[in-house]
Amino acid sequence: MLGRHLLGYLPVQLAQAIVGFGSVAVFTRLMSAEDYGIYALAIASLALTHIIAFTWLEAAVARYHARAEMRGRLRDHLATAYALYAGAAVIGVVLIATALWLAPLDIKLKSAFSFAAISLLLRALLQIGLETHRAQGDIGRYSALEASFLMAGFMIGVGLLLTTDLGAGGIFLGTAIAAGLALMVDLPVMLRRTRGGRRQAVRAKTYGRYGAALSVSLIFEHLLSIGDRFLIAAFLGSGAVGMYAAGYGLADRLLDIIFIWFGTAIWPLTIRALESEGEAAAKAMAHKAAGMMALIAFPAAAGLALVAEPLTTLIIGESVRAQAATILPWIAFSGLINGMMTYYFHEAFTLKRKTGVMAALMAGAAALNLVLNLIFIPQFGITGAAAATVIAYALALIACAMIGRRHFALPLPWGDWIKAGSATLVMAAAVINLPAIGPAWADLIVQAIAGALVYGALAIAFNIAGCRSWLAALRPARQTIEVQ
Repeated sequence: MLGRHLLGYLPVQLAQAIVGFGSVAVFTRLMSAEDYGIYALAIASLALTHIIAFTWLEAAVARYHARAEMRGRLRDHLATAYALYAGAAVIGVVLIATALWLAPLDIKLKSAFSFAAISLLLRALLQIGLETHRAQGDIGRYSALEASFLMAGFMIGVGLLLTTDLGAGGIFLGTAIAAGLALMVDLPVMLRRTRGGRRQAVRAKTYGRYGAALSVSLIFEHLLSIGDRFLIAAFLGSGAVGMYAAGYGLADRLLDIIFIWFGTAIWPLTIRALESEGEAAAKAMAHKAAGMMALIAFPAAAGLALVAEPLTTLIIGESVRAQAATILPWIAFSGLINGMMTYYFHEAFTLKRKTGVMAALMAGAAALNLVLNLIFIPQFGITGAAAATVIAYALALIACAMIGRRHFALPLPWGDWIKAGSATLVMAAAVINLPAIGPAWADLIVQAIAGALVYGALAIAFNIAGCRSWLAALRPARQTIEVQ
């Protein structure tokens, strides 16, 4: 079941990869370092606003879907969710409009933030449907909608960037148009499912309590991830932000795609197992997830660090390339730590609805990161910011793992983790000892192929996360296809 779910969500992750790497490659070439730095700050602000305004609701929609479905109250669940969205949207519009009116920004920046706000509202409305499809296991619909939204938003945004003077505003307008198109397809379906449902104050309070603490945690986690960009801007200027954001976006994006892939596929199954079969079934599912995360994420993080130079040369524009390669290994390491923390160890708190504890832990990590950045950035520049992030994430992961076990003892598959780590070290040694052969693209291809072959052979030899059984399961399917 787990393998089928992962394959079902693969189109979304491919779209995420295309958009993630494509946006870095295209935007860093079409924008100056300063403009890209401003765009990065706008993205960071937009993401923070989304977390404050809507992520709490999206989390509640996902967490309580299985329970509402089992009790025959799904229509009430959805009716309450859409009512809460409407209230949050009205408040959000008023606050954003007031902030834009009062903020001392030039007309171009105000235009960009205005389009970003429209994109935010439409995306949040679409997300209620997406979380519902994901929670009920409708993988095909979820994947088709999400992948289409991502690709359409990227292509329309690039088109507007090339053909208009909107700048970053064109990118946000593109995502707004894509969200509107997706809503034309999905919203009528969701409203039919909601018909006859009652908005319930008790249910709304439950969702608010659960989601508010989770949102606070995500706010601090987001500040931990992007807060250093505002400090870099203060100390070093927006050009340095552009360099940092380019390197950060390249490394963190790939790892984020991998972990989101696992989180999207696995945790709905784990929640459903917990609600219907109990803790033992949920822990069995989590054990498989942890082993598979290590199998894929460990070599991915190491591989990014190993190919930092040719990768940044090929993908990142020259105006922001100077220091991006230097910080990419740091960000690859921090991305691995953050992914394991967010998409594995945090689930101990969300499964048991102890999101307040998680919020307190992430507040401490964000405060530590702020202090470290204030010390490191003046001394070491953007490399200091990357190092501060690694330290803060590492301590946060340790705290989450230890305290989370008091609420829900997630399995720790040390055998798979040690085998994956050992295979990754051997792979790294092999890649490091490869001679440089010429152009960046050739070095990247040779290093990637060599690393994949070495790690793949070791993964099969060690049978990491039971990967031999996957290959054995593929043979009958292939033979059936050949016979047909």
